[in-house]
Amino acid sequence: MAEHTRSSITVDAAPAEVMGVIADFARYPEWTGEVKEAEVLSADAEGRAERVRLLLDAGAIRDEHTLAYTWHSAHEVSWSLVTSQMLRALDGSYRLASAGPDRTEVTYQLTVDVKIPMLGMIKRKAEKVIIDRALEGLKQRVESGAGRADQG
Repeated sequence: MAEHTRSSITVDAAPAEVMGVIADFARYPEWTGEVKEAEVLSADAEGRAERVRLLLDAGAIRDEHTLAYTWHSAHEVSWSLVTSQMLRALDGSYRLASAGPDRTEVTYQLTVDVKIPMLGMIKRKAEKVIIDRALEGLKQRVESGAGRADQG
């Protein structure tokens, strides 16, 4: 089993608001940095994304991949890689936990495996950078209120 990287951040918003931003794939290019395009290919009966195509441009790594999402609860979503040019695995999850009134602890776990040979230490460093950028971008997006524009 591949090793994974995990990190957490506290966001000044309720879990439902945080999950609303996580589930709004069309807006990922506005706050994630590396995601240049995101397209929901299929959704479940509740309208939640099941398959999402993402175009990633992270400098040295440019890839188009499709992820399959599983919504475990209102506070947890995970994903796994379906197709990719450069990646063998891209499995991860967001878990949300209330950290007080209108505060949420967000834990992001990620496992990345590339098709080209790469030292484990370098791979884990890349995972950590991806996680830290994603968590900081999510925090800024939620706390700025930008995720609320189309809710309601």
